[in-house]
Amino acid sequence: MIITVKRILVDGILAYSRDMHPKEILLLLRGERDNGFQINEFVIPPSAIHGLGFSTFKPDMIPFDLSILGTVHSHPSGGLRPSTHDLNHFYGRIMMIIAYPYSSTEDIAIYDGRGRTVPFKIIP
Repeated sequence: MIITVKRILVDGILAYSRDMHPKEILLLLRGERDNGFQINEFVIPPSAIHGLGFSTFKPDMIPFDLSILGTVHSHPSGGLRPSTHDLNHFYGRIMMIIAYPYSSTEDIAIYDGRGRTVPFKIIP
């Protein structure tokens, strides 16, 4: 499985992470499924809380939407690996993590529900 992400989306997530730092961000990723996933947009979930060292939302507040592929959240500490808490609260099929300093694709990783790295490609 390969994941494609639009460049403008990556730039927006990195900028949002920088703007919210040192708070952790949490967004939903929407897109399409083919042989892999194409991420087309992000959405701030209803009742999202962005805090110092945590972020959360109420999954029961999200309407049924098959275009939601997963989540993206930041790690203000700079770590790029998912924590046990991240894996235990996995939502959707993929999880993107954005690590401080949020400056390039080097600060991005995508994981499946078992914590395995999933390759991704940035598209125009």
